[in-house]
Amino acid sequence: MFSLKGKSAVITGGGSGIGKAIAELFAKQGAIVHIIELNQESANETVSEINNFGEALAYSCDVSKQQEVKTVFASIGRIDILVNNAGIAHIGKASTTEEADFDKVYQVNVKGAYNCLYATLPIMQQQKGGVILNTASIASLVGIADRFAYSMSKGAIFSMSMSVARDYMADGIRCNSISPARIHTPFVDGFIVKNYPDNQEEIFEKLSKSQPIGRMGKPEEVAALALYLCSDEAGFITGCDYPIDGGFIKLNN
Repeated sequence: MFSLKGKSAVITGGGSGIGKAIAELFAKQGAIVHIIELNQESANETVSEINNFGEALAYSCDVSKQQEVKTVFASIGRIDILVNNAGIAHIGKASTTEEADFDKVYQVNVKGAYNCLYATLPIMQQQKGGVILNTASIASLVGIADRFAYSMSKGAIFSMSMSVARDYMADGIRCNSISPARIHTPFVDGFIVKNYPDNQEEIFEKLSKSQPIGRMGKPEEVAALALYLCSDEAGFITGCDYPIDGGFIKLNN
């Protein structure tokens, strides 16, 4: 079950964190993994690790730039699976978020996903099928303090996922999204160091316990959900969002 043998999977932001875990698991399940990264070094490291047991290639690309995306995706050729995972975070309320920061979050998180959809959908239409999985967030479903721009971007991801699922159903293209809560990645560690240098342990514990289950999620747990949704076994699933949140949305009372 859950074999991706012979399938071509494009994963944006696949050089680290959740994206890396997805790339590694997909490769273990037989997919040819194409990692799209702004950070070429991290992409190369992940590809090097994967090539010990599977097949992967790295591409340097700024997903916010449409022509770059179109060129890279055209060079890949067949795309059976697209995982739109690249994204950045931001702290701030509506009244404290500067225009430049708002625009940057939009360019990467929203326009970046759109650019990849724009480049991929015609390929999948020609192939008469494909699977798209977009990484949203619990911030697209509930209010998170001081995450105005980030929540905006993930709300857009959620909405775009539903729209794509509806518009391309007749083409045999499935589209879903996943909404993680806090997942323990190097990104989270760096985020804490940058924004809370004087009380890192306290903030880490606070962030961990904000999930009713009492800990942050693991990238591998998100990857397992991604694998199911992108596999043939999930062929009857489209137009859905799947929280993976340690009970955050329903149990955090």
